Amino acid sequence: MSATGNAPVVVAVDGSETAAAAALWAAGEAARRHASLLVFTAYGYEDTAFGGRVYPPSDWLAVKEAEADQLLRRTRATLEAAVPGLEVGTEASDRGPVPALLAMSERARLLVTGEPVGPIAGLFSGSPDVDLAAKAHCPVVVVRGRESVDGPVVVGADGSPLSEAAITWAFEEASLRNAPLVALYTWHDGDTAGLFSDGNVAFQGESLQDSGRRLLAQRLAGWQEKYPDVMVQRRVEHDKPRHRLLSASRGAQLVVVGSRGRGGFTGLVLGSTSQALLHHAACPVMVVRTENA
Repeated sequence: MSATGNAPVVVAVDGSETAAAAALWAAGEAARRHASLLVFTAYGYEDTAFGGRVYPPSDWLAVKEAEADQLLRRTRATLEAAVPGLEVGTEASDRGPVPALLAMSERARLLVTGEPVGPIAGLFSGSPDVDLAAKAHCPVVVVRGRESVDGPVVVGADGSPLSEAAITWAFEEASLRNAPLVALYTWHDGDTAGLFSDGNVAFQGESLQDSGRRLLAQRLAGWQEKYPDVMVQRRVEHDKPRHRLLSASRGAQLVVVGSRGRGGFTGLVLGSTSQALLHHAACPVMVVRTENA
């Protein structure tokens, strides 16, 4: 995992309704973890494509700074009223949202944002230069859809290192929420070779369904011992991961995935499954990456 110890849960706000919903979700998450909550906003220009900072006029910055201060004060008051006893801090940056949030992710336990619509959508564009969830130093949660308080935590597993990291966080989230965990392993006809990647070996005469069940059991075994309180349902299905995960998100509390699955240019942009979930899932989505991805 990323930052530990007293690292806060960080939520990005921009005055939108989606960000306000994300802030309430983040407050609940911080309370569950006995962590502090940091409400964060960034109001500057984005950096140039060549990495240089762009400095807007000072009078424009002064107006934006005042607006950011008012937004943070309002949000803090709302959250302290909603979750009594929660330690809520605020911070603003005069940088653009992408570099500011990437820097903040180095200090955060979790980084929470609203549904990727309007300006927020630019943080999850799927490009190497702008893809917050693929480049952040901690898990990123996009709060969208409707969280089912009695539903399970769902994790997508494919045997890759990113999948292992996702499983780690999914077990912790399920334990914190006293919720069951649905571990979903899927394959499709164009990816049968991937089923046996990463050191996985097919046994002679073993069907793909049986191989999937065996591999999923192997991936979960150690975590089930560490979290005996978590009831786990294993599901191995023949379909594209995005289809099954989107379906499973209906009625779930949270879906957890790695930023990429097998293959691809790992770490540059989100995989297609994660992108689909961020924009279409019916509940909040946590995207986990590893520092070496």
